[in-house]
Amino acid sequence: MNSFGTIKTITKRELMAYFSSPVAYVFIIIFLLLCGFFTFMVGGFFERGEASLTNSFFVWHPWFYLFLVPAVGMRLWADERRVGTLELLLTMPIAPWEAIVGKFIASWLFLGLALALTFPIVLTVNYLGSPDNGVILAGYVGSWLMAGAYLAVSCITSAITRSQVVSFIVSVMVCLFLILAGYPPVINLLQNVGHNAQWLVNLVTSFSVMTHFNGFEKGLLDSRDVIFFVSVIGFSLFTTSVILRTHRTS
Repeated sequence: MNSFGTIKTITKRELMAYFSSPVAYVFIIIFLLLCGFFTFMVGGFFERGEASLTNSFFVWHPWFYLFLVPAVGMRLWADERRVGTLELLLTMPIAPWEAIVGKFIASWLFLGLALALTFPIVLTVNYLGSPDNGVILAGYVGSWLMAGAYLAVSCITSAITRSQVVSFIVSVMVCLFLILAGYPPVINLLQNVGHNAQWLVNLVTSFSVMTHFNGFEKGLLDSRDVIFFVSVIGFSLFTTSVILRTHRTS
C-alpha cells in the first residue's frame, strides 16, 4: 500500500473511532453552544447593529480552542501509550510519519466539521443584513488553520506522556503562550519595559496566533499568516515524529 493509501486508512479509522463514542458529539454540542452564547449574548451581536462576525464570533475562537482542541488532541498518542498499542503500531509496516499525518488529519477534519456546523450563525447574519461573505470565509479559513496549529502542539504533548491529563495541561499552557504573546496588554507591557527594544516586541508577537489570526478576521488572506500556521503544524508534527522514533528505538 502506498503512503497515500496508508494515511487514508489511518484517517478513516481515527474518524470512525471519534464517532463510535459520545465524546465527539459532546464536544460538538459544547462548541456550538459556546459559539452561539458568546456571539449573541456576550459578544453583543444584536447591540452592534452591523452585519459582521468579526468582533462577535471569530474573536472568541482562540479562547475556545485553548481548551477544546487540547481535549481532542490529548488522546492521540497518550492513549496509544497507555494501552500499550503504540509499540504495536510502530512495529507495523508503516512509516511513523504516515501514522502521525493520518491521526492529525482525522482530528483536524473533526475540528473542521465542528466549525462547519456553526453555519446557522452565518445564515443568521445574512438574513439580518448584507455581510461581506468573503471576510467571513477568510475568518473560517484562519480559524481552521489556528485549530490545526493548536492540534499539532497537542500532538507533541500527547507523544511525550502516557497521561492524557498531563498532555492536556501542558498543551493548554503552550497554546496560552501562543495567545498571550500577541495579546494587547502583553504587547503594551513589553513596550513599557523595553522602550528601545522594539525588536523584542516584534519577535514575541511574531510567535502569537493572535497576531496572525487578526488578518483573517479582517478578510485578509496574507501568505505570511498562512505560512506561520503551516509552519507551526509542520514543525510540531516533525517534533512528534522525533519523539515517537525515540520510543521505537528504546
